[in-house]
Amino acid sequence: MTQFEVVRHPEFEHVTWALKPTKKGKVAVAEGRGGPIQISYEVHGNGPTKLVWVMGLAGVKTSWQRQTKDFGHGQNTNRDQSSKYSCLIFDNRGVGESDKPLMRYSTSEMAKDTLELIDHVGWTSQRQLHVIGISLGGMIGQELALMVPERIASLTLMSTAPRLFSTVGWFQNLRDRINMFIPRSIDVQLDSTKARIFSEHWLNEPDAEGHFPTNGDRWAAQELVKQRDIEGFTKGGFLLQAMAANWHHKSPAQLKQLGDQVGRKRILVVHGTVDRMITQPHGELLVKELGGEEKGVTRCMVEGKGHGLPMEWRRDLTKLIAGFVEKTGKLQIYSTKVTCGLLTPRILSFGRQGRLESSLLTRLLHQLHFQCYRAFKQSGGTLGNGETRANTKRDFDLRSGDI
Repeated sequence: MTQFEVVRHPEFEHVTWALKPTKKGKVAVAEGRGGPIQISYEVHGNGPTKLVWVMGLAGVKTSWQRQTKDFGHGQNTNRDQSSKYSCLIFDNRGVGESDKPLMRYSTSEMAKDTLELIDHVGWTSQRQLHVIGISLGGMIGQELALMVPERIASLTLMSTAPRLFSTVGWFQNLRDRINMFIPRSIDVQLDSTKARIFSEHWLNEPDAEGHFPTNGDRWAAQELVKQRDIEGFTKGGFLLQAMAANWHHKSPAQLKQLGDQVGRKRILVVHGTVDRMITQPHGELLVKELGGEEKGVTRCMVEGKGHGLPMEWRRDLTKLIAGFVEKTGKLQIYSTKVTCGLLTPRILSFGRQGRLESSLLTRLLHQLHFQCYRAFKQSGGTLGNGETRANTKRDFDLRSGDI
């Protein structure tokens, strides 16, 4: 469909879904860092599992609407997920309803914006944040995880890279970069962009939502809605975000540090094999330098899919993320304190000194029961249903080396 046909289609006015947030607003960030910068955000759902969705280059918060619906509302799964998950979506600086200051953007500064927003909504506990970032958002996610590794419950890095490098040759890479900034007719621009973001097969399939002729037409409608918002989508904001992505650079040593501090079992790397925006070798390098599958990083290379996995691979992506979030939620770090036979588990961060994973918990609890029993016997106390406890109490704490 042409631009004219897409805009006249009766579904055009409904491509951005009316999903009611639990909370919305703006928060001023970057005080002392060139700010204040107003960041627009929404929270969908009110569940205990906190999902932070970080969008990519020139993407607005509603670009996550499929995932917001699946996790924060649940209509796609025919069951309400809002009591299980809380989804934080927001416009990065430079796009949408957030401010677009004319200054140098970097992924580290944008990660600081994100962290200040997360603190504002009160998600400050250890191992509480399930961060999902795509493309530029995955680069921001890397920076965020390095800033507060103890707060990361899981880190999903999708269609992203530790740093950008050419996989198509110098000349082709130069031509691709120049082409991004050459003025073109909107129809040519849309055709070119969607061919780089999605697989050809998916673009030509019937619209998954059942209204437009093809998936490609629906994407074009969403893109036109975004670009028609002349205050939300600006060339300046786009260029500044693009420069932040281009300058992003995480060294092998930094990625090793990220893996060490966050925990490799908490990291998922997802990449489409026909991604033409950030090619698959970038994802493979990210897996390798984080420590590789052999050390616990979860690698998911999606055969035949492109860059825009939230649209192109929606249902499978929902299952993948839900499963990974559930799995990593069980990797909590426990300190168990025993006072005269009473077990009181509580969350504890060991920081860089190591982690007590749930796979060790059963054995450790058996050891604690045994030591507690021995302490009671030595002090003349008894164990049992409501029986008198020993006069002398002894505490056992995993941190103090009792076991």
